[in-house]
Amino acid sequence: MKQRILLIIGGGIAAYKCLDLIRRLRERGYSVRTIMTKAAEQFVTPLAVGAISNERVFTDLFNLDDEREIGHIRLARDSDLIVVAPATADLLAKMAHGLANDLATSVLLATDKPVLAAPAMNPRMWLNRATQRNVTQLKSDGIHILGPAVGEMAERGEAGPGRLVEVPELVAKIESLLARHDITARPLAGRQVLITSGPTHEPIDPVRYLANRSSGKQGYAIAAAAAKLGADVTLVSGPVTLADPAGVKVVRVVTAAEMLEAVTQSLPADIAIFAAAVADWRVAKPKSEKWKKSANAEPPALKLTENADILKTIAQRSKGRPSLVIGFAAETEDVIAHAKKKLKSKGADWIVANDVSPETGVMGGDRNTVHIITRDGVEDWSEMDKSDVAEKLMARAAAHLSQNAAAAE
Repeated sequence: MKQRILLIIGGGIAAYKCLDLIRRLRERGYSVRTIMTKAAEQFVTPLAVGAISNERVFTDLFNLDDEREIGHIRLARDSDLIVVAPATADLLAKMAHGLANDLATSVLLATDKPVLAAPAMNPRMWLNRATQRNVTQLKSDGIHILGPAVGEMAERGEAGPGRLVEVPELVAKIESLLARHDITARPLAGRQVLITSGPTHEPIDPVRYLANRSSGKQGYAIAAAAAKLGADVTLVSGPVTLADPAGVKVVRVVTAAEMLEAVTQSLPADIAIFAAAVADWRVAKPKSEKWKKSANAEPPALKLTENADILKTIAQRSKGRPSLVIGFAAETEDVIAHAKKKLKSKGADWIVANDVSPETGVMGGDRNTVHIITRDGVEDWSEMDKSDVAEKLMARAAAHLSQNAAAAE
């Protein structure tokens, strides 16, 4: 059966590229339906789009004939992938805030299918803080973002990030996502996956605490990727400002002790991934009231005690140990060497190592470069979005479980 793509064409000059996109997708055997925003009709006509797609073009939320024949809810569900191209600043903002005031945004809010957005706009619009906030929110919601490309814009004298990616690159990403999200390929269906993410906060007094700069983005991306592969996912999260991944049970904690308790209560699991940046130490006796400064007094000495090692505790369980235990090693020097030591000392099956030196921008950023350390050696991955790291990691974990199950038969 043909895989079905719903293409939402936004109102930007790059809309003309969608004619070539539709043609190339149809050449590859895909069925392409289209929705055009009112603004898109200022750049390409529904007649041209319909002629290339060989399908009727949908434009109006309140068209009685369209609603009677198919309806916007069915449009939202009756596709294998939704592509938004060009995704204008306006469309991205509406998607990020859950608006549904026309056919395109109503479909996007009603869908349960994967969505790929390819931004295209003026460079200053793309770099505006509001747009960047919206894109960050969309990524945390599980929306795939491709681009924009950097180059000359349609406006004279304008250049920078904001061009729609070239059509072959967009086609390649679409094909990759269709293969990844094939509803017949849910290799983790029925599996339990436990993930920790974010920092822990260890109180000094009622208003101060020990912590680190972890944003939780990588752990949240892993949880979303596991859910997309069909797993039942529990995410134990320290304090972060991220939206809950769709289809994931989130348990919120603050301290390392609370995280260990929540992890223990969430077992059994087939896969346990410890991406949280747990504080190594806590204050032995936090003050019950705010610590006040005194004139000419020496700074107070904090007596620290070591927190329990959550990864080691779970990896070395004699009973109920997950089949695959994956730890993270965030290092600032000798990344591989430290990760190899951690693999051995903790008893984990894999260690995902990365360089979190300030110059890398990993802490709080959207991209990551990781190394997978196993007993068989080291696998170096190129730099990619944290969402892509997550999906590649979970695909590898799913394959590992499948191979072990086959070997046991």
